[in-house]
Amino acid sequence: MKKRFLAVLTVLVLMGTALFAQDAGTAQTSGSAIKYLGAAIAVGLACIGGGMAVGKIGAAAMGAMSENPELSGKALPFVGLAEGICLWGMLVGVLILIL
Repeated sequence: MKKRFLAVLTVLVLMGTALFAQDAGTAQTSGSAIKYLGAAIAVGLACIGGGMAVGKIGAAAMGAMSENPELSGKALPFVGLAEGICLWGMLVGVLILIL
């Protein structure tokens, strides 16, 4: 897991340096490229985190419901809260693109 994180971080750093390594004539397009990159990172990381949370919460909820079926009403709202992380990431991405 740490190796994957470091690999993704390295790729992001190299992409950032490639964006800034442009001549002065394309300075305005560099600003818009950074905006798109920021929106993509916001949505991507939020969805990855939300997916990991839903996976762990869903597995724990299914295990708990297999032992006690009455817990289904208490476990499902937590899955919805984890999915909300993805929606907030998408909202932040849209706000970055609009503003």
